Amino acid sequence: MYYTIDIAGIKRDLKLYSVGPDTKIAAFILFGDVEITKHAAAELLRQAPDFDIIFTAEAKSIPLAYEMAAQSGKYNYVIARKGLKVYMENAISVSVQSITTKNIQTLYIGDDVVDLIRGKRVLIVDDVVSTGESLSAMEALVEKAGGTVAGKMFVLAEGDAANRDDVTYLAKLPLFSDSGEIK
Repeated sequence: MYYTIDIAGIKRDLKLYSVGPDTKIAAFILFGDVEITKHAAAELLRQAPDFDIIFTAEAKSIPLAYEMAAQSGKYNYVIARKGLKVYMENAISVSVQSITTKNIQTLYIGDDVVDLIRGKRVLIVDDVVSTGESLSAMEALVEKAGGTVAGKMFVLAEGDAANRDDVTYLAKLPLFSDSGEIK
C-alpha cells in the first residue's frame, strides 16, 4: 500500500508500514532524494524566521540541514548524535522515544556544539514531526546549551502534529488504519 503526497508541488509515493495495532505510517525517506531535499530546503527557508544556526538530529534530516545551511549562506549546522563519540567532551544528552524507533534513544551534543549554540538563535529542522518527542528532546538540548529556539521546521507534519501552531511544515501526512484508510 502506498500514499501519494504533494510536498510543495513535488509528488512522492510513500509506502505504508505498520507501527502499532491498527496504525500504519507512510514512510518518508529523505536520504537519496536530492530533488525533494533541495526543493524542501528552499521552501522552508522562504518561511524561516531569523536564525543564526541550524540544528537537527541524526540522521535522515542531515541532508536537509546541509542544504538549508548552504542555501541560506549560513554554512554552519549542528547535529544531535544518537551515540556518544570519543571526541564529544562534556557531552549533554536527552533521551527520547520516537514513533519510528523501537527503543528509547539518547541524543547527545558535545562541548564544541554547545559552543556553537550558546547565545544563538537556533532553527530546529527535521524531516517529519509526529508525536513531537524528538522535537522536545532537541528543544531541551538547545536550552541546556544556552541557545534560543528561533523556529521549528519540518518537511512533513504527521497525524495530530499538523494541528500544532508552533511548527512550520510543507505538507500534512495522515496516519492510516491497517487497511490503508486515512484515520
